[in-house]
Order: sequence, then C-alpha cells, then structure tokens
Amino acid sequence: MASESSSPADTSATQVVTRFAPSPTGFLHIGGARTALFNWLYARHHGGRTLLRIEDTDAKRSTQEAIDAIIDGLDWLGLDYDAPPLFQSDRAERHAEVALQLLEAGHAYKCFATSEELEAMRAEQRANKQPLRYDGRWRDRDPGQAPAGTPFTVRLKTANEGETTIHDRVQGAVTVRNEEIDDYIILRADGTPTYMLAVVVDDHDMGVTHVIRGDDHLNNAFRQLPIIRAMHAIEGGWPDPVYAHIPLIHGSDGAKLSKRHGALGVEAYRDEFGILPEALFNYLLRLGWGHGDREEITRDEAVELFDLDGVGKSPSRFDIKKLDNLNGHYLREADDARLAALVAARIGEDADAALLETAMPVIKVRAKNLNEVVEGSAFLFAKRPLELTEKASQLLDADARTSLRKICERLRGENDWTSEALEATTKSLAEELGLGLGKLAQPMRAALTGTTTSPGIFDVLVLLGREEALARLDAQAA
Repeated sequence: MASESSSPADTSATQVVTRFAPSPTGFLHIGGARTALFNWLYARHHGGRTLLRIEDTDAKRSTQEAIDAIIDGLDWLGLDYDAPPLFQSDRAERHAEVALQLLEAGHAYKCFATSEELEAMRAEQRANKQPLRYDGRWRDRDPGQAPAGTPFTVRLKTANEGETTIHDRVQGAVTVRNEEIDDYIILRADGTPTYMLAVVVDDHDMGVTHVIRGDDHLNNAFRQLPIIRAMHAIEGGWPDPVYAHIPLIHGSDGAKLSKRHGALGVEAYRDEFGILPEALFNYLLRLGWGHGDREEITRDEAVELFDLDGVGKSPSRFDIKKLDNLNGHYLREADDARLAALVAARIGEDADAALLETAMPVIKVRAKNLNEVVEGSAFLFAKRPLELTEKASQLLDADARTSLRKICERLRGENDWTSEALEATTKSLAEELGLGLGKLAQPMRAALTGTTTSPGIFDVLVLLGREEALARLDAQAA
C-alpha cells in the first residue's frame, strides 16, 4: 500500500488558527507557557486567530484552582485569546456523536473484551516480548455474538498495513508503519470519550489549522490522523492540520527538566523570583527559537519575526541564571512608577511608592530581579536604631566612628543637599584627613543603610533626606 502523507497547508490560502490546550491538573509550568507563546506568536505573525481550550475531562485531577492559575499566568504574560476559553468537559455529547458516526460508517467497531481478557492478552504479549497492543479480537466479529447487555467500548478501525508520513514543520518528514497503531478506544464503556477522540473533534470544531505542541505528542499525531481522515471520508471538510512538534525543554545540565532546574509554575517566577513578564516572554521565546544572535527581542519584534522555520530540532536548555540576567536588562528598561508599585506591593504597608519611584533609577541598576530591588530599597524604610549586618558592624570601629563624627559636623553645615554638593563636601574632608574617599564612604554606608552594599553613598544621602541621614550618622558616630 502506498504511504499516506500529511503535508503543511499554505498559510496564505486560509486563516491560521492555533490553540493552546492545557490540562488543569496543575499550574502553568514553563514548558506549557512556551507552547502557549509559540502558538500565540505564530497566529499573530500570520494575522490569524489563537484559541484557548481547557482539557478538563479528567474530573478527579482537574481543579478550579489550576484553571484560575493557568488563565492568570497567560494574562500575566500578555497572551490574549480571540474567544472565551472552551472547556472540553462541556463537549462530551459532541465527542460521543462523532464516535457513533465513525461506528455507523464502519470506521469503528464495538469491542466487548473484558478487562480480565485484556490483561491476559497483555500478560501473554509481555511473556513473548511482544509490543503491548490490542490484538483486534472484536475487529471483524459480529457484535451479535456478545450476550445481550454486555458493556462495550468503541475502537477505531485503523489501517494495519502501509505507512503514514507526517511532514512536520519542526521535525521534518516522520514516517510510522500503520501496523504500529493498534485499534484504540475512542469511547469508553460508560459512554465518555477518550483524549484522542476529544482532541481531534475539538480541533476540528474550533477550526484549528496548525497544531503546535511539544514533541512528546508526536506519536499522538499518528493516532489522531486516522480519526480526521475517517471523518473526512464520511462528511468531508476535515483537513489534516499542519503539525509542528517542538522539542522539550531540558535543564542546564541536559537532563530532563525538573523542579531542581526550575520547572515551576509561571506564578513562581513572578511571585517568588521577581521576574517581569516581558523578561519571561523574551526568555521563553529564545528557548528553542532564534533570529540570528539577538537575545533581547520586544513583543512587537517577536510578532514580526516569529515563524516555525526558526524553531530548532534539539531540546533547549533552561538556565535560571540567564533568565535572571535578561530580567536585569528589563528592570533597567522598565518604567520607574511601574517598578515602584510592584516593589511597594512586596514591601507592604511600610512602603512609600513616591519615594520608591524617586529611588528607582539608582536602585534598579544593580538588581536582576524584584527581590533584589526590594532588598536594595530596604534602607529607605529602616527604623532607627538600624540593625547592622555583621560586615557593616565590623566597619564601624573606633577610627570609623571618629570619621563619622567629623563628616556629620561637615554635612550639617551643607546647605545644598544634592548628590553633587554632598560628594564635593565629602571629598574635601577626605583630602583634609588624608584618607581615600572609600575610607569615609564605607563607614557612612554602614551607618546609613546597615549594610555594606547600596546605591552610591551620595544618592543614599539625598534619598534619605537631610534630617534622617544626619540622625543615622549621629547614631553610629556616638
């Protein structure tokens, strides 16, 4: 038998429609977020539509909390959809309707095999070191041979000779012998549809033209195509979709991505790690897709540039340090008022958003994430007496306190409380004392912030204001 082939459609001939179809059994993890992003970008690049389907047919494991977290994570990343979410659990009747069409047209059949019979079949196959596949025992039998009222499943009648080739937009031509695909169940004995059936029916009814998903679903494509082609034979209008199976994400060590590598929910990067959405968007874009050597790509540029030709065949490696570095770039580019609001929310009721906005230009330049911005802002809201770190305490020895008394006296006479004037005054004193500027600046930093790291010391003086700055210096000079 000649091979059957699935080839990419011409995107200019029809409107592109993509979909993201997560199962709400957990949060939106990093791999799912990248799949969502690639689907969104491909549709936006081609002027098409992108849709969201919640595959919640596993009632025992699906939760509203997970649904909310997925939608919240997508919103945070800025991935909007062109229709309200479709919930797969609402469509069981439609799925069963298609199964019965396939049954009536002879593309599927009733299987009355009991669970005990099927387990015995698998045990024999294991003993003979054969692939574990349904052996087709009810494929050609008359259903009337089963006792009346016997429960049955509906199995798809798949081709058992020849081969099928999928021309995947990422993986290239992939061929599977048809005999490797057994007659699998599409409708369970209780009348509920299986995943394979539900996905195909929903993709068709949603008008999906391009199925972009992880390459762990590549084998599923060869199981889903027979349903599509059988329905096309029955009623027409069921074209093969364009497939694009994206390599999975690995950890920085090349091993399968796990929690120790950063395989967490998107909300963890936002809430725990302090990552900005534009940074995660950019980082996910570059996980498996590239445009020359460019690392920093804006949302608008991504829509303009993204296409499946740029997706590589090899697994990409997730590196939290690279994400942090990229996030540092976006922090420096971010609007100060926006950052101030984000940091104020993390600090809580002690925060002063207006002061944070004023301080942001000098604080954000040193930070790679919002947590570090919070840490760098802490001195602004510290209460006297300041709690000193061990290193800061060690700086404030007797000689340092003597220097602090002198700088307090000099600064108290300063009428121009600007960083330029304060720097000039401090440098002048350092020269008089025969000290390097650092010999004054470091004890000042310890006294003013309680730490040994901070923005420039003259910026710190200005941000704290004359009264508070002198009070902190006096407290440590005593």
